[in-house]
Amino acid sequence: MATGQILYFVLSAALILAGLAGTVLPALPGVPLVFAGMLLAAWADHFAHVGTFTLIVLGALSLLALAVDFLAGLLGAKRVGASAHALWGAMLGTVVGLFLGLPGIVLGPFLGAVAGELLVGSALGRATHVGIGTWLGLLFGTLAKIALCFTMLGVFALAFVL
Repeated sequence: MATGQILYFVLSAALILAGLAGTVLPALPGVPLVFAGMLLAAWADHFAHVGTFTLIVLGALSLLALAVDFLAGLLGAKRVGASAHALWGAMLGTVVGLFLGLPGIVLGPFLGAVAGELLVGSALGRATHVGIGTWLGLLFGTLAKIALCFTMLGVFALAFVL
């Protein structure tokens, strides 16, 4: 194996690891990074093990992961009747939470949704209910995204081994 090819595989692994971190950290485009790492590894191997069909499956799983992540938060919020302000608050809370470490990442979307709901005049109990529903939707979306990324890793590894 040539030195250049080894560097491509190292870069591929770094992209995949950064992508896996990005499935939890909203600042990183997790799923696209995982897919890019796998595509780079397939290219570095001259598509000898991972071909067109596998890349189409990986691309479809990537799109599904992005869609599920997006829709889960909206459906969680919609299920509890969240206002648009609560959705914007959850998104802003997520971004601010990134700078506060793990507690901020966990609590940011909840607090942002509560604050957004309070801005439109909802009572604290209602705002808390909306915050919990929004947070649960985001949590389930993140869990589904993580599961789909690991499914992608399994498909990729299986294609590489076979």
